[in-house]
Amino acid sequence: MSAEGPPPPAGPRRLPGRPPVPVRTKTGVVLLHDEASGNAYTVRLKLTKEHRTVTLRRQPVGGLGLSIKGGAEYRVPAVISKVFKGYAADQTGMLFTGDAVLQVNGINVENATHEEVVHLLRNAGDEVTISVEYLRKAPSFLKLPLGSPGPPSAHSSRASSPLFDSGLHLNGSSSHTAPSSPPSPVANEPKYEKRWLDAWSVPLSMARISRYRAGAETLRPDAFQVVALDGVSSGLLQFPSTQEHAGWLRAVSANISDLTLQTMEMTNKCCSPCDQVVHMGWVSERLEEADRSQTFRPTFLALKGPSLYVFCTPPVSILDWVRAEKTYNLCEVLFKVDKPQLPDACCSRTNLGFRDPDFGDQGPHCFSVQVGRGGSHSFSVELGSELAEWEARFQRATFMEVQRTGSRTYVCSWRGRTLCLTVDFALGFTCFDSRTKNILWRYKFSQLKGSSDDGKGRVRLLFQNLDTKQIETKELEFQDLTAVLHCVHSFMAAKVASVDAAFMDSQSVTREFMHSS
Repeated sequence: MSAEGPPPPAGPRRLPGRPPVPVRTKTGVVLLHDEASGNAYTVRLKLTKEHRTVTLRRQPVGGLGLSIKGGAEYRVPAVISKVFKGYAADQTGMLFTGDAVLQVNGINVENATHEEVVHLLRNAGDEVTISVEYLRKAPSFLKLPLGSPGPPSAHSSRASSPLFDSGLHLNGSSSHTAPSSPPSPVANEPKYEKRWLDAWSVPLSMARISRYRAGAETLRPDAFQVVALDGVSSGLLQFPSTQEHAGWLRAVSANISDLTLQTMEMTNKCCSPCDQVVHMGWVSERLEEADRSQTFRPTFLALKGPSLYVFCTPPVSILDWVRAEKTYNLCEVLFKVDKPQLPDACCSRTNLGFRDPDFGDQGPHCFSVQVGRGGSHSFSVELGSELAEWEARFQRATFMEVQRTGSRTYVCSWRGRTLCLTVDFALGFTCFDSRTKNILWRYKFSQLKGSSDDGKGRVRLLFQNLDTKQIETKELEFQDLTAVLHCVHSFMAAKVASVDAAFMDSQSVTREFMHSS
């Protein structure tokens, strides 16, 4: 983890309507709620991806306010063994007993001896920048105070994914262990020690975030929890402000997305070019109960090759892809962004659920996937940026599948005669006799001027004759009319996108409302 100490220089201003780039590392103090007992605890929350960098100002009394043990001669880095309350190191709120010192003013000291590190710290000037990393397994001979690194607690994750280079770490407050007044930093045995307590970590590879209240449709405006792949949970984390909540939500989500991309890359190395993973991630699925009440469950979706996969738990190996709860052909499903239901029928675009990222991402951000035979799934995600990503990736995966397959043929009938309708990316619509294979009629996509159906199986297609300019009506019946109509939509959209590069952006409902907000 990095970006500790004084704030960095202001970066370039972002363009209006563009969300800020989320940070990948973060530290803060939040409330951890135990919903069963109703109690709340102050914890220090760390989002880590690399080491922390902290800048200290040396004080006339107490110096840097820390002591170190260890060094290269002990085959360990120099480790902070004491942090004296009220002095420079303590005032940063970012340094703890058990932190290994990696750099001093940019000089790498991971392989330096104890005396070399002490010499650098003493002669580094009035402003000292050190980089540290929490050393989880400090050797016992260092005799660090109680509460320093030790065996994993009952809360610790025991997952062994190679991608656990990013995590969410929670550390209990040690304020209750401190005496009423700070001891002298030169005392031999100071009574106060600032240290990690009750620490546990939530690995973010394949983790999910939830803001929903248990058994309710409402979202928590200032709290969320993170649940790891192996079930380890951060607990309910409550933030002091909506803006702080939004910043943490974006930061944790960004780390999860980075790790998901790594997992996709690893998976795609084992898959054929026509069966690549385009996108995947957690969503909340809305379920309709028998009494018409609504419940939500975490669901993992994946766009891979020709199919949309629906899982209860993420696939962690190639063999896991066969255990999907459901699979749908991408050409026969329809992705739709759902606009939130608002009391004011004449609402403006700015209150359609997409908020300025600087003022919190309120949600919910919902979309539906309509499938064959009138079926439908309703999903929601935590951030507007996630919804925009699902919309764009769904379009891309569908268009890729249309171009890959080239055509799809469906058995149909009219007036007792068995026919076939082929939807072809290059030729358009072709209807032929299923027995003789004789072509009855053929039209380009551009000739389709309208359609209507009875909601069951019969559809009426209106084509314009290129010579006479007259409208010609064709009626057909299908066993699964919904799948056919979705296929027609997918092929026509892909056809337009192939000749108009801006078509996909112009059709993005999410992007339109986010930018207009």
